[in-house]
Amino acid sequence: MQKPSRLAAILQAVFVTFLWSTSWVLIKIDLRADLPPITFAGLRYGLATLCLAPFVFRKAAHREMLRSIPSRGWIQLTLLGIVLYTLTQGAQYVSLDYLPAVVVNLLLNLTPISVGVMAFFITREPPTKIQWLGIVLTAVGIGVYFLPFTFPPATIFGLVVAIVGMLTNAISSLQGRQANRDMSLPPLVITFISMGIGAVLMLVIGIGTQGPGVVTWSDWGIIAWLAIVNTAFAFTLWNNTLRTLTAVESSILNSLMMPQIAILALIFLGETITVKDTVGLVLVFAGVIVVQLKRRTSGKIGQESCQTTS
Repeated sequence: MQKPSRLAAILQAVFVTFLWSTSWVLIKIDLRADLPPITFAGLRYGLATLCLAPFVFRKAAHREMLRSIPSRGWIQLTLLGIVLYTLTQGAQYVSLDYLPAVVVNLLLNLTPISVGVMAFFITREPPTKIQWLGIVLTAVGIGVYFLPFTFPPATIFGLVVAIVGMLTNAISSLQGRQANRDMSLPPLVITFISMGIGAVLMLVIGIGTQGPGVVTWSDWGIIAWLAIVNTAFAFTLWNNTLRTLTAVESSILNSLMMPQIAILALIFLGETITVKDTVGLVLVFAGVIVVQLKRRTSGKIGQESCQTTS
């Protein structure tokens, strides 16, 4: 795929964020049909891995790379697959089974802030004053959105799972950057291996704990669309934009998913958004943008880590 111009890369990235935003609506539709969430996630990413397989195996260079990956590299990619897909995506699907899409999206958008905090303890690089402002804005926005703090037990469980998913997404961001920096593998191969490992584990866990569920033809249609268009195609297009855009620019464009998901959930899922909710979402959105504006660019990454994808 040819390297896009800056304008083309921005337009492609915005289009991908729209595709990923529609995923949240489609996931909620299938979850409402009582499709087991972890099994659902495993089917989606398992099919997506199969869609990526021809693009990996058709090149002799890719096949040689797969044969030459050392045991340490396989361990690194396995851990990435477990954290980025099995834990993060699994937690996202489970939390969407208990919470509105807007709430899960809001919590997952805290990933950049979590990454900044984790990076501080790892690299000892303290946040700048403007980043502290972003953190405060985000904290205030969360407080405004969730006031008054009264949650039924099912909602509390969903919130805990969503927070776990946000934290594992932050960890996978650091893992993804390390893998793309240290391993001499193209993003496609890294995505293929890690996604495949994560998908298999999700299927084993989902079928073992929740059962296969009853998958109707409409369910298979949604799973196929999510796997082929919103995963395999969207990931490939997003990785192509990373050849032009910086990591910070990509992260900021990815944040556009927050208002998109809120609007789509309002229109297609019937989720209500009050004035208070809107104020909270705007504050969180502003805080996340401010934090990312001052993040040091660490190069272009091949995984969609540190992003609100689905």
